[in-house]
Amino acid sequence: MNRNAIPLGRILGVPIGLDYSWFLIFGLVTWSLASSYFPAEFADWPVAQYWIVGAITALLMFASVVLHELGHAVVAQFYKIPVRSITLFIFGGVARISAEPPSATAEFFIALAGPATSMALAVLFGLLQPLAGAFEPLLAVFRYLAYINASVAIFNLIPGFPLDGGRVFRAIVWAASHNLRQATLIAAYLGRAIAYLLIAFGVWQLFVGQFGTGLWIAFVGWFLENAASAQIQQQTLHDLLSGHRVADVMRRDYVAVSPGSNLEQVMTEHFLTSGRRSLVVEREKKVVGLLTAQAARKIPRMAWPTTTVTEAMIPTDLMKRIRPDAKLVDALLAMDRDGVCQLPVMVGDTMQGLLGRDDVIGLLGTLGEFGPTAVATHSVR
Repeated sequence: MNRNAIPLGRILGVPIGLDYSWFLIFGLVTWSLASSYFPAEFADWPVAQYWIVGAITALLMFASVVLHELGHAVVAQFYKIPVRSITLFIFGGVARISAEPPSATAEFFIALAGPATSMALAVLFGLLQPLAGAFEPLLAVFRYLAYINASVAIFNLIPGFPLDGGRVFRAIVWAASHNLRQATLIAAYLGRAIAYLLIAFGVWQLFVGQFGTGLWIAFVGWFLENAASAQIQQQTLHDLLSGHRVADVMRRDYVAVSPGSNLEQVMTEHFLTSGRRSLVVEREKKVVGLLTAQAARKIPRMAWPTTTVTEAMIPTDLMKRIRPDAKLVDALLAMDRDGVCQLPVMVGDTMQGLLGRDDVIGLLGTLGEFGPTAVATHSVR
């Protein structure tokens, strides 16, 4: 989960969190419902009632967004793809899936699951409206949730990557071309084109006096353009690293320290002067943990003289690791997934070296300057 997200718990094993930007959009939605939408639909309510019903409706709307993302998550789990988290933020919600789908069919159904869930919710709230009877607040909630879930479903089916419709489009191109890379780039460039159209339409709305609507549409277009561009950059990164293994760039000259070493001495000799970001912790030449700068920062500076490396290190049972023959792309994804900047490179219990995010960045700089064949690959036994 995003480190800036507020954890809310788990649903079906998936962590749910709130990005801080969610509070802004929650306030804006509540204000919009209470000050304009509900007064136009239902006159003569007390002012407090507009705000209470607006806030309840906004909360239920975001609950619907969670269900939309859970639709993606459930189908992803069906295809044995782990789901890292679901986070609510200013543009709605996002389910972070740990890997690319194994096939075009899987991509198609995972992408379609979200809009299908939203449309099912729209139908459900539409059917519930007659049950509200003359109780207008409940009718107002059901009516708006039916409308907004249908809108979410339709909007997400726009074939602009990374919207769900863009992923459905990518799945179709993937199935036709049998080339995920080509399908991703086509879908991403289409997504950028649609984003520019949204931005242009939003600007036009500004000029005709629809300031709020135009600003929001342009903002959504800007977000989609950035997301599609990021996908193109990610694919370019994947292409550059394709064929390279962890062994190509890992550092074999790692430094090992004893678990009983004084933390202040270790920090002074290795982290604060040499610029190292991680140290292997060994006892009798056996790896027992990893000391990283990030882990050391959790110990107050005044406690360093009385703290041992054992107290600050990441023990082997919690230590993320990777094999030297693993794909470099997979290593980079693992670092992002686990929120780490260094990975011990091991075969069984034997340390082979250390891989840092800066090592991968250095390789990318070389490949970008001299071409993808600039770095010789190594065979790993």
